[in-house]
Amino acid sequence: MKVLLLEDDTLLNEIIEEFLEELGYEVVSTYDGQEALESIYENSFDLLLLDVNVPSLNGFDLLKSLKKNSIDIPTIYITSLHTSKDMEEGFDSGADDYIKKPFHLSELELRINNIKRLRQIESSGIIKLSEEVSYNHDTKFVTVWDIETHLSKTEAKVFEYFIKNQKKSISIEEISLNNWIYDEVPTATTIRTYIKNLRKILGKDRITTIKGIGYKLNL
Repeated sequence: MKVLLLEDDTLLNEIIEEFLEELGYEVVSTYDGQEALESIYENSFDLLLLDVNVPSLNGFDLLKSLKKNSIDIPTIYITSLHTSKDMEEGFDSGADDYIKKPFHLSELELRINNIKRLRQIESSGIIKLSEEVSYNHDTKFVTVWDIETHLSKTEAKVFEYFIKNQKKSISIEEISLNNWIYDEVPTATTIRTYIKNLRKILGKDRITTIKGIGYKLNL
């Protein structure tokens, strides 16, 4: 699981980074909002940990910018802003959770685990998606009624994004923006081809077309 950490307090940044790495997470540390934004557009992250009062671009505006561009990454704010109005703005900007400083690292771990459960984020291993369908993140094999099929790298990326967003309809643009560096983005036609391949593997009714919006995984 790859985490972006935005925290301009050097000591706290280091403490959180070391703690997360001990838990087995890959962490990219940033110290100002613009640096964090550029890193998000250049990499694929499973979780964002954002301070709010940081140089160049505050955490609220950063997340609003991402949401405006259909980039949906689970996000926890870690901030000294304590008022109910601050929390309201944080959740309105699209955050999944909000931690007030100071906090115990064990609380951060609990909050991350809860988001992993709610957003179905899994960095490795086999997950059972339904009675008939399971998926192995490590080997990229999907099993449907005991029939195993290996997914290509791109098919796996698309399928894993569908898994993370089972409860919502997603567009081709959203799949592109959330999975590829801009200079490597496949064309919309190519992504549709991969979705067509996934339908052949899963069964055509398990990925439905939502007219005017995109696609939805039904498991």
